[in-house]
Amino acid sequence: MAQDIKPTRSEELRLKEQIELAENGHSILEQKRDGLIHEFMEVVGDAQDVNQELAELFSEAQLKLVLTQVYDGESALRANALTNGNGSKIGLEEQNIMGVKVPEIESVEVKQHITDRDYGLNHSSSRIDATAEKFEELVEKVVDAAETQTKIIRLLNEIEKTKRRVNALEHKIIPEMQEGLDMVSQLLEEREREETFRMKKIKEMQEEEA
Repeated sequence: MAQDIKPTRSEELRLKEQIELAENGHSILEQKRDGLIHEFMEVVGDAQDVNQELAELFSEAQLKLVLTQVYDGESALRANALTNGNGSKIGLEEQNIMGVKVPEIESVEVKQHITDRDYGLNHSSSRIDATAEKFEELVEKVVDAAETQTKIIRLLNEIEKTKRRVNALEHKIIPEMQEGLDMVSQLLEEREREETFRMKKIKEMQEEEA
């Protein structure tokens, strides 16, 4: 970069303005990075809670499934599991966190009333109903976990991207521009000293001739 710089006052002014802009950009990016990290830590906290709840629900659902298999039999459980449900729709929107678009999933209601399930009540049992309800609750929590995990990934990617930009400005771009400015300023000062010395010599010669 230094080889392309011309030692002129206009170039010195241009470099000063560029450095000022770069330093302002660096400050803004640092604030964005810190803000993203704060948001990231909050989402991580939410994710930890959701994952804990998910693990507990999974254990409860598995226990109910095992008990149902023992008391009602594998065939009864499979017969009711193969019934077609009405399905649940998920409303997906986007939330903007400091310029990062993350998914915002509307609360999904997977749980169904016992009469809304397709299997016949005569072929079911309280254990099968309880197992179905627990797995429906588990599915709802899986959706919550998917939302928080996606937020974490997108925020983390943006944090890394912002950190790279901050580091590039701090350790490469700004130092290179500052180096160029120092070189231009030094050359201009040398020229001014040479010009001052030359003018002094000319004055002395004129005085001697007079």
